[in-house]
Amino acid sequence: MIYSHAPINFVFNKNSENFFVEEIPLYSFDHTGEWLMLKVRKKDMTTSDVVNMFSKLGIQKRDIGYAGLKDKDGLTVQWMSVPRKFRDRINKFEHSKVRIVEQDLHRNKLKIGHLKGNRFFVRLKKVLPVDAKKIERVLIDIKKFGIPNFFGYQRFGKFGDNFEQAKEFIFGDKHIKDKRLQKLLISAYQSKLFNDWLMERIKLSNIFDMKDDELKFLGYEKELIKFVKKQKHPFKLLPGDVMCHYPFGKNFYLENLEDTERFYKKDIVPTGLLPGKKAIRAKDFARTIEEKYDDLIPANGDRRSAWIFPEITEKKYIKEKAWYEFSFILPKGSYATVLIEILQNGITDNLITYKGDK
Repeated sequence: MIYSHAPINFVFNKNSENFFVEEIPLYSFDHTGEWLMLKVRKKDMTTSDVVNMFSKLGIQKRDIGYAGLKDKDGLTVQWMSVPRKFRDRINKFEHSKVRIVEQDLHRNKLKIGHLKGNRFFVRLKKVLPVDAKKIERVLIDIKKFGIPNFFGYQRFGKFGDNFEQAKEFIFGDKHIKDKRLQKLLISAYQSKLFNDWLMERIKLSNIFDMKDDELKFLGYEKELIKFVKKQKHPFKLLPGDVMCHYPFGKNFYLENLEDTERFYKKDIVPTGLLPGKKAIRAKDFARTIEEKYDDLIPANGDRRSAWIFPEITEKKYIKEKAWYEFSFILPKGSYATVLIEILQNGITDNLITYKGDK
């Protein structure tokens, strides 16, 4: 069983002292054009907070671009764009928690998704030597096998229940006029269904650790057992899974055992369904599980990588301070808090409720 280790003792407080994230741009800028690109460093401020600040300079919110939304807690660096004509006002901008550390020019406005990924630094505290060794072992596994790409608790609102509101809006009598809120709630509901599907697939992968005779007794066919048992990766692929090239690429169906080897080599990954219109569905045995989480969502659907391979770039234990520090890179849309929770507690049913304040 992957990541079924006993809890590891450490303290992680998600603040500017212990948590740093910097966006990795999707492309190089042109150094010319009508859009002013701003590398913004902010402390304990959300992306929306900065947008509101820039709007007070006379810039329309719709003209302020960014590639991703960053949380309030921590020290974060991201690129934002505004029309070039506002350069003088931007140069006069000052705030104790926000600093523009670099500027450039580009022909196009930044839009959501225009980033490769994010680079993180995390500091864990109150780490005893015995726990530092445990952390080291789990990080080795994470580097080798990757982790499930769950949506983090941030996706589900302050109280973790916005998908419940979404159900009332989609299937019940709840009326919401705000289009932006509608989109937010629907997205949260899609995310919850994805997380639930992914957790079931992980549990199924663990079931296939059982002996062949036990699996046959449970009703699994001989050919399926043979197909799964030959796989090296602990997350088991199923016939009919929708795969994609890692980290981003076109979707295609898993059709042979050779493709499972490509997953083990980090070339391709399985994807999970974000239910809705126009989304590709799995087929064969993979579909029998996926269809349980395929509700009729009044929006376009999509596929999301079910598995990611964090790049652990640095790690060190500072014994005299009882700190464990490490840096890593995740593809866009993935959550550092999920990695930290898996590191501390393994994969558990309440994984997405983790808020890093233990």
